[in-house]
Order: sequence, then structure tokens, then C-alpha cells
Amino acid sequence: MTIVESLPHPIVLAPLAGGPSTPELAAAVNEAGGFGFLAAGYLSAEELARRIARLRELSDKPFGVNLFVPSAPTDPAAFAPYVELVVAEAEAAGLPVGEPTYTDDAWDAKLDVLASDPPALVSLTFDCPSPEVIARIKAAGSEVWVTVTTPDEAETAKAAGADGVALQGGEAGGHRGTFVNAPGMPTYSVLALLQLTADLGLPRMAAGGLMTGGAVAAVLRAGAAAAVLGTAFLRCPEAGTSQPHREALTSGRPTRLTQSFSGRMARGIVNDFMARHDGHAVAAYPEINSLTSPLRAAARARGDAEWINLWAGQAYPLARELPAAGVVATIAAELARAV
Repeated sequence: MTIVESLPHPIVLAPLAGGPSTPELAAAVNEAGGFGFLAAGYLSAEELARRIARLRELSDKPFGVNLFVPSAPTDPAAFAPYVELVVAEAEAAGLPVGEPTYTDDAWDAKLDVLASDPPALVSLTFDCPSPEVIARIKAAGSEVWVTVTTPDEAETAKAAGADGVALQGGEAGGHRGTFVNAPGMPTYSVLALLQLTADLGLPRMAAGGLMTGGAVAAVLRAGAAAAVLGTAFLRCPEAGTSQPHREALTSGRPTRLTQSFSGRMARGIVNDFMARHDGHAVAAYPEINSLTSPLRAAARARGDAEWINLWAGQAYPLARELPAAGVVATIAAELARAV
């Protein structure tokens, strides 16, 4: 039996990289009977180690860490026109931009951290690493799960030695976990993925638009070992969600997939930046993410939601403004009534 199959409540906190993820949020979900994740994305290896230590201080229960698998560099000529456009627009608005540089997100250094201080579970997003990398993580004592968005990706993860997969439906907020960062990739709903991977032979977590106990009951009935919820926790006080992002979660605006902020498809609440740039943004991650990161940080600091990524799943209006323990308890009670 895997870690997530033995939970008091089959509720898993999504990693939520880029700000909302905190040790306090993961610990609160753990202590309420769910399973907390820390996001390693965008952190230094040193900061990841510090957050793991902090989480261990707050909770002695098992937890997970999510890593971004490095992408291949993109030819600068492919994104140069988009860079010029964003730079000119940001300068006119008095906002800073960064250099569109490639980084592997300190991949090797973070693997070393997890080898020396292994969490119960390591999940991997944006690709499936080699069987050797997965074997190394497992040898340190962690389960390994891979985020997948298609049935073929699920089979690839299984062949590489993964202990389980996180099925990310197109309803999910934040970055798509597709192995190939290119336009036109197929987008499956989470229920479609559960049906199409029924014979995979691995435990499956389900993610995408899950905000209530009834939705959790639906994916469990369809074969999921647990439900992964991210947007449901964005309004919790323990989350590091910025104030303009919190306010946008009450706006009722539609969501859609965009690559305008980071160069990789992600679902967020539609705002002015997205509306202006969706038509000509390019697939170039992490270079575009490096370009817009200072811009978004400055906009957050001045409370301007029209320039920042407002990641959210399709059912985000159902997010509750409660402590994380209250969210877990409420969804668990709804789940009990649903089943």
C-alpha cells in the first residue's frame, strides 16, 4: 500500500509552486489527516532544505516534495519578438523585467537534498526522468510519483519505475505537467484520464477542478487512490498566496490556458496581461518565466492583479476562506455524505 492509499482522508495538497506553497500549509493539511506537499520549484537547494526542516518541526507525519524536471533550452530566436514586446510594455508601465535565461532549477542540487533528507514521497513534474534518477530517489527511501496528462505519459512513467502517477486533468490550475512543452498537446479531463488509465497497474492520484467532497467522491469511485486539491487551499491563511491573487479568487472571471507568463501552458484567471499576449506568446520555458518573474513580483508588491499569473482551476469560485484544517474537515465531511 502506498502512502496516499493509507491516509485518514484521501485528500492531497497540490505542490503550488511559486508562492502559495509553505511548510505551514503542508503541516496543517498533514495534521488534519490529509497529505501535504512542499513545492521545490523556483527554490534554491538551500531554501528547499530549510523548508523541509521547518515542516519536520511542525509535523511528524509523512509529506511529499515536488520537483520540476528540467526542460531543454529554447532557441532564443524563437522567443526574441515576444521578449521585445513584453520589455517595451513593461518599461512603459514602470515595471522591471528579467533576462530570458535558461536554468535547470538546481536539479542536481535538489536531488542531493532529497537523497540526504528523503521525504515520504517525491513527485516529478514537466517530464519523466530516467529510470536511474527514479531508482536513486527510491533507494533513498522515497516513493516516486510522476505527474502525467495523457495515457501515453502514464505508460512512460510506469516503464521508468514510478510507484504511481498523478493524473492532471485540463481543469487543473497552474502549469500543465505535459512532458512536451509545445502547442497543440491533447488536453484530457481528469475523469477521462481515470477511465483511460484503468488498466495501468499503478495507483493514481487525480487532480483537476476538485473543490468539494462530491468531486472527491467522483474521482475515488472512478478509481483514484486519492484526490489532489490545489486551488481549494489558495485562500487558506497558511498559504503564501498574494493579496491580489486572493482577491481575484472572488472575482468570478473565467479561466483559460495561457503560456504568456512563463512560456509553458498553465491555467489561470483571465486578466489584462493574459488577454493582451495569449495570441502571440511562445512556448519557451523557463526562459519566458525568467523574463516575466521580476515584472510579476513588482506587480504583486503594488497589488496589481492585471500583470500577474492568477493560477486557478476551473472551479475556483468554490474555494473557501478557511484555515487548511477547516478545508480538509469540510471536504472530508462532504465526502462522507457523498459515499
